[in-house]
Amino acid sequence: MGKINWGRVFLGGLLAGVVINSFEFAISGILLAPKWDAAMKALGRQMPSGAIGIFLVYGFLMGIAAIWLYAVARPRFGPGPKTAALTGIGYWVIGYALPAVGWEAPGLFPAGLIATSTLAGLLEIVVASVIGAWLYKE
Repeated sequence: MGKINWGRVFLGGLLAGVVINSFEFAISGILLAPKWDAAMKALGRQMPSGAIGIFLVYGFLMGIAAIWLYAVARPRFGPGPKTAALTGIGYWVIGYALPAVGWEAPGLFPAGLIATSTLAGLLEIVVASVIGAWLYKE
């Protein structure tokens, strides 16, 4: 087993973060924005002005975590897009699907909105993992 190349985890993670942030801008920031706004208004709230910056940083941290997961799995499953896609799916289960259950349980947001965002996240994280893993070398 090789050692993790942290520089490449960071570099590939930043690239994956660009992909994640691009998907989030398109999906949550444009396509689902009216539904998110309505959901927030129904709670008597509005999105704080600093939220976009937090979401951007969060997207990059998610990208780095996804490529770290790829680096950890690579010795066991081999390098390449198949492993990156599998680790992306694993990340989706832990980082998207299970938290979505927690968001849905109290009924604060519409179930369809949470489901749509979560399913879109599957495509988002798999694509981000495959693209970010392309830069990872041990």
